[in-house]
Amino acid sequence: MELHPVASVNIRAIGYDHDSQRLVVQFHSGRQYAYADVPPEVHEAFLEAKSMGIFFVREIRGKYDTEKL
Repeated sequence: MELHPVASVNIRAIGYDHDSQRLVVQFHSGRQYAYADVPPEVHEAFLEAKSMGIFFVREIRGKYDTEKL
């Protein structure tokens, strides 16, 4: 899965696999995490969010099974 840079204070890049519904988030700190079973509409809303950091905290962190990469 390819990660795509995003304009965010906290998040460097994200990637999404539609088949597995796996979301990968890479932070500016270098940490990278994968989130399982993230619906496509959540991924799209994440990309369109005014603040990706706030959206991440409210809609993704702690809501999906997470794997540190």
